[in-house]
Amino acid sequence: MQEVNIPEVVAEVTRVFEEYERALVGNDIPALNEMFWRSPLTLRYGVRELLYSHDEIARFRIERGAIDQRRRLRNTRITTFGRDFAMANTEYLPANSDKVGRQSQTWVRMPDGWRIVSAHVSMMLP
Repeated sequence: MQEVNIPEVVAEVTRVFEEYERALVGNDIPALNEMFWRSPLTLRYGVRELLYSHDEIARFRIERGAIDQRRRLRNTRITTFGRDFAMANTEYLPANSDKVGRQSQTWVRMPDGWRIVSAHVSMMLP
């Protein structure tokens, strides 16, 4: 049986999730790109884009450039399965907006650390 939410693994994933959030709000594109698995199998479904590979994700961020990412998180859930697999889900409220965003990330422990292998971002109208 797979252990769920081993405390030290939850703490590790919480830390990398918070690092991702700081990089996102700070528009630290190199850090964001580093947090995704460098693979053609990595994907990110965004609000307006479908990105199929680390290269497409990195190119999207670079071409889009810095944007206002200020937001408040709520209902964040981090669930780990064993020591090498985790899901991070959160809702976010963008600054100066009445929309509700949703963000899901699948994290896997790789030889070089925790990496996002799949991500999804969507918005709900109020």
